[in-house]
Amino acid sequence: MRTFLLAEKTCQHSAMKHPKQNRHAPQTHPSALAVPSYHRILVKHGLIEKTLSISDAYEVFLKVGADPEVQRLRREVAPGNKMKHVPALYLATAMALQGMTKQELEALKLRIEEKRVRATQEKLKR
Repeated sequence: MRTFLLAEKTCQHSAMKHPKQNRHAPQTHPSALAVPSYHRILVKHGLIEKTLSISDAYEVFLKVGADPEVQRLRREVAPGNKMKHVPALYLATAMALQGMTKQELEALKLRIEEKRVRATQEKLKR
């Protein structure tokens, strides 16, 4: 009978939690941490789908950055053309996209899609 009491007491103790155990730091969703900033920027502005792979999103981001209209807006946002740090380039591109209207973003999306189709056609010709 004594072992029964010990088992019961152990069960009661393990069910009780100490106050410090109840305090959990708020956690960010793991997928949000795993997605690079350029992916989030493109999703935010509707240039890619959220499910697009990171490598494909980077290719799109490079095409967005190479677009003449985005480059013009980026130069207006960033004083001078001296962006030595990559995150500054991301920020400047995000700010340039932020300054575009919905129509401008749609036109950009179409230009990027046209470039992708042309590149695919050129690869098939080779």
